[in-house]
Amino acid sequence: MRLSQGSPGAKVLAFGGYQPAEVVTNDDLSKRMDTNDEWIRSRVGIQERRIAGPHESEIDIAVQAGGKALAASGLSSADIDLVIVATCTMEAPIPNAAGRVAHRLGIQAPGAFDVNAACAGFCYALAAASDAIRAGSATHVLVVGTEKLSQWIDWDDRATAVIFADGAGAAVVGPSDTPGIGPVVWGSAGDKADVIAIENRHSFLYQEGQSVFRWATTALHPVAALACERAGVDPAELAAFVPHQANLRIIEAIARRIGAVNAVIARDIVLAGNTSAASIPLALSRMIERGEVPSGGLALLLGFGAGLTYASQVIEIP
Repeated sequence: MRLSQGSPGAKVLAFGGYQPAEVVTNDDLSKRMDTNDEWIRSRVGIQERRIAGPHESEIDIAVQAGGKALAASGLSSADIDLVIVATCTMEAPIPNAAGRVAHRLGIQAPGAFDVNAACAGFCYALAAASDAIRAGSATHVLVVGTEKLSQWIDWDDRATAVIFADGAGAAVVGPSDTPGIGPVVWGSAGDKADVIAIENRHSFLYQEGQSVFRWATTALHPVAALACERAGVDPAELAAFVPHQANLRIIEAIARRIGAVNAVIARDIVLAGNTSAASIPLALSRMIERGEVPSGGLALLLGFGAGLTYASQVIEIP
């Protein structure tokens, strides 16, 4: 028996992001439920969010983000031999998203699978892509986080409707002579799985906000610190900290604790809302587009959410 031998390392070659056109402001929500702009901003930091149209699926928005990442990478569809889609909002579990996204982008006969680690999904998928390249199972991988949370939200429930939104973010990952994606630190707290859940196919998303807040602000900064340690990176060296865009108060609480004193902190949630598995690549793609982070700099990613699952790694910014 023989084993394939891959690249010494893997790196992200490019990012791409996509948001639907429809903007829902806090004032829009206040016309439907007992809330207002000040209440929403003070609790979660969101000013507005984007919602996909009735005929715009999570596959459609994944194709948009994936196409942008592929174009920015300088590669063609023929170069991609594995597609991984992170999502937790599919209307039906079969067929998977990855095969359909690949087909729509003209990627012929790639390996294709979905990952459901909720809001940590992109970091899980990125780790799988890196490992596949280093093991020789793939050469170039398209990783997409895509969510249409609007179809799983009760728009009269103030606890969730003000938070969640739709969007997609993607990355193209390729081989590298030196590590461009650090070791992943991942795990789960299954004893808390019921604090964010969809009970069945006829239910809406439910969240115990205070329980999630307490867990995120106490349990996750050691995970981020360990990801830096395993990558051999001092947090002071980081150019960017890009956590899952769950809640602005959570983001700022974790940022204070990890010691990333020179890092630009992603705060995409203010104008994008919580887009689950899409939030990290969507936020980082926008930071790159705006010139807020340097190419070659180091970014710490931290995904966390339903499951409860979490994952973190340091990457080199393309």
